[in-house]
Amino acid sequence: MTGFHLAEINVGRLLQPVDHPQIADFKNNLDRINALAEATPGFVWRLVGEGNNATDIQPKPDDPLFAVNMSVWTGMDALAGYVYRSAHRDIMRRRREWFEAMQVYMALWWVPAGHTPSIEEGLARLETLERLGPSPAAFTFRNPFPAPDATPVAPILDKCA
Repeated sequence: MTGFHLAEINVGRLLQPVDHPQIADFKNNLDRINALAEATPGFVWRLVGEGNNATDIQPKPDDPLFAVNMSVWTGMDALAGYVYRSAHRDIMRRRREWFEAMQVYMALWWVPAGHTPSIEEGLARLETLERLGPSPAAFTFRNPFPAPDATPVAPILDKCA
């Protein structure tokens, strides 16, 4: 156990507005998948807007199709278990039905336990990863970095399609 938690941000640009029929399956699964996250051991926090999800949060007012999601977990294994070894994986495999392809859409970083990252912080980490590649400031499951007070972590090479 460390004094740090793992923060993650994932973003996407929807192919249509969130209330469009093409996006309905994604939207209709949000409550189930978010409940699964909250019930997963190691879950700490997730970004929530006016509803029970973050689809109404507009981090880029000039781009209403840009979507953001963030969460905090006790560590890499907890987040990887949720992302790659739960029903979340089935939804994630379908992301091209709802979202444009992006080169860099997710970043991980360590935060002091008890810290809730802001959207601005998350977007800055994503930009750091895109600009510099994996580093202690922003990394991926494939190229992880340990918490500042922990031993090294192994890459997680699960793929979702």
